[in-house]
Amino acid sequence: MPVLALLSALFVVGFEQLVQWRFGAVGLVGLLLLTVGVKAKSPAVSSAGAVLLAVLLAGPAL
Repeated sequence: MPVLALLSALFVVGFEQLVQWRFGAVGLVGLLLLTVGVKAKSPAVSSAGAVLLAVLLAGPAL
């Protein structure tokens, strides 16, 4: 079981680094808002994070 937890933690850290490298600090804030909103079961916070990430992803297309 500790191996699964370690792999999960490495995946999460790697994904956060990828988001920060690709979208900068704003992408990391959006991911943080989305994660905190889901964990706290707060639709407002998770929606704000999702909208922020969507704007970052759609930015080049606009």
